[in-house]
Amino acid sequence: MYALIDCNNFYVSCERLFRPDLRHRPVVVLSNNDGCIVARSKEIKALNIPMGVPLFKVFPLLKKHNTAIFSSNYTLYGDLSQRVMQ
Repeated sequence: MYALIDCNNFYVSCERLFRPDLRHRPVVVLSNNDGCIVARSKEIKALNIPMGVPLFKVFPLLKKHNTAIFSSNYTLYGDLSQRVMQ
């Protein structure tokens, strides 16, 4: 038996798991050293903000839309990924 699980916006979903108040709020997760956007919520995608864009280039737009900005937490994402796979 095979299963395909599409964890769309996985890092964003992990952050929202513990913060239900972010459910309909724009959210981005940043790369190591917080330089670039590596995960975007659907609200951010609707603003046409591309994946991998440096934060400084879009920060005013993110601020205007009250975006929640997170540093990446690879320990959390790895743990939740293992749970999904089990």
